[in-house]
Amino acid sequence: MMLKAQTGGWCLIILAIIAGVQLQENERSVQPASEPHVYRPALQPTETAPPIGTYKHVGKSCIKATMGVQYIVIEKKKAWYYNLEPSRVRTGGSCGEEAAVLFLTLPDDAASLQLTFRKKGNIFYVSNLTAHVSPLPVCQGCSNKTYSGVLTNDKLFAAADGQSFKCESENLLLTSPELRIRLVPLQIQAFTLLKGHYGKEVECWVDFTKRVIPIILGATVVGLFLIAVTTSLFIKDHHREGYDRV
Repeated sequence: MMLKAQTGGWCLIILAIIAGVQLQENERSVQPASEPHVYRPALQPTETAPPIGTYKHVGKSCIKATMGVQYIVIEKKKAWYYNLEPSRVRTGGSCGEEAAVLFLTLPDDAASLQLTFRKKGNIFYVSNLTAHVSPLPVCQGCSNKTYSGVLTNDKLFAAADGQSFKCESENLLLTSPELRIRLVPLQIQAFTLLKGHYGKEVECWVDFTKRVIPIILGATVVGLFLIAVTTSLFIKDHHREGYDRV
């Protein structure tokens, strides 16, 4: 009798354990699934140099751009900064005889930059730049917000076909009152791109003036110095002639 009682007790304990395990599994199965992680850029209050990336249109090699890209967001009259991370960027676009597009995007469409190229005669240029960024809120209690803008220009970053436009100085592009795009440095080429390499470089005007103005100023200073020395020698010789006559 005692053996039967002990056996029955053990059976009840085992059944209770099995029931508990099943209850835990049922509770786990009814728990709501965790929300998928969505990437959002974090804006920074201070400006830093953006990392440089080289971006190409996947497929036909007709566009190549080497640049650092910085998004400047204006929120409550304060500037916030986000540097595009080349390792996160996905490229896309299209190629045609007179129009081409380079499209850069971040995961979850957190940010994008689109460059539209046109070709007119022997000149190519960027005719349209579109950008947006959907960052984390910049303050507690601030709602999620997307900042976007468009810049249309007749001939932005123009160069001859087969050549590349290059600028070491920054290009600050105002796409909307709340979003600016800073490109520094920048080298870009579209349509004719032999073996995927840049052609002859066309220097931007800002770089040209930075390089030439010091030379002009230096030459001007040297010229003024020579004029002063020559004038001084001429005056001394004139005085000597006067003394000789006396």
